[in-house]
Amino acid sequence: MESKTLLRNMSRALIVTVTAIAVLVSVQSVASAQEKVSIAGLTWPGYGFWFIAQEKGLAPDLDISYQAIEDPFQSFGMASSGELDIVSSTIEFAPIAAAEGMPIVLVAYGNISYGTDKIIVAKGIKEAKDLKGKKVAILEGGLAQLYMAIWLEQGGLKYDDVEYVNLIMDDAVAAMAGGDVAAAEFWDPFGKQALAAIEGSTIAAHSRQPFWLKNALIADAVFMNTDFISKRRDVAVKAMRALYDAIDWWRKNPTEGNKIIAKGMKMSVADVELVIGKDGTGKDGGLYPYSLMESARFCGVAEGAPPFGQSNGQIVEHFRLTNDWWIKFGQMTKTADPADGIDCSLVADLL
Repeated sequence: MESKTLLRNMSRALIVTVTAIAVLVSVQSVASAQEKVSIAGLTWPGYGFWFIAQEKGLAPDLDISYQAIEDPFQSFGMASSGELDIVSSTIEFAPIAAAEGMPIVLVAYGNISYGTDKIIVAKGIKEAKDLKGKKVAILEGGLAQLYMAIWLEQGGLKYDDVEYVNLIMDDAVAAMAGGDVAAAEFWDPFGKQALAAIEGSTIAAHSRQPFWLKNALIADAVFMNTDFISKRRDVAVKAMRALYDAIDWWRKNPTEGNKIIAKGMKMSVADVELVIGKDGTGKDGGLYPYSLMESARFCGVAEGAPPFGQSNGQIVEHFRLTNDWWIKFGQMTKTADPADGIDCSLVADLL
């Protein structure tokens, strides 16, 4: 009797062991079958949808990895060498990449700034003309510089009637508080911090104003390595689908989605909500994420108008606008062909 019991127990143990091994092998096979997709970008809520794609398994056959790299030029350098497949970044780099012949193209318009970007002026500054001959803080080579320059010209100054001081956000807050600069461009949460820290400071312009929404200047975008597109196109399309599926999922589940983004970006939920909002509309925060169709219309690969009074295919106009400004600022010396820097065919494929 005891020998029969022992045999039964041994049989059960063997079955459990074999089953466990089979499950392990199956899991390892799935993992090894997943296509690796390497992505980088800033620590920024607008890029956090990649974490939702990961967390919710929206691309089960992709192994998506996102690394935070605070220097976008480093990210683009790594993408050029093939170390990265995708870069989530602000949009203004497209003409620079095209002019330099870098193997990087802009593949989609991502998020538009919907109030998160602000030009804040010190006490006593009433209008742009009051800044003539004064110092203003911006991040050189980025949208902040273009935003400030266009705003100054709107206000009756020439873009070079001020002295530009290249400062990161924390240092810009300190510089304004100390009186070293008279104005600065901020994005949240730094704009909110600056207004609280600098007595008498006011918002002179913000990106929710109709002019800035219509010209679509201040935005994030998705860039890809051209070899990634040509050699692994099916994977590139799946990655784009995962991104837009993540945005759609977030719209329906903003509370949980913001927690996922906060965890992935190592930010507070409050800061995530400040930037992308709480209700999933994209209009109760400071950043509006484009849906697939909205991005397709901005790219000109789907009929209809994009939001905010923008025009179909405006991505080309945006490219030329930033190109012209980079030439003014000496960041570029020639005009690039938009066809060399933009590839909306992946968005078209998704439709």
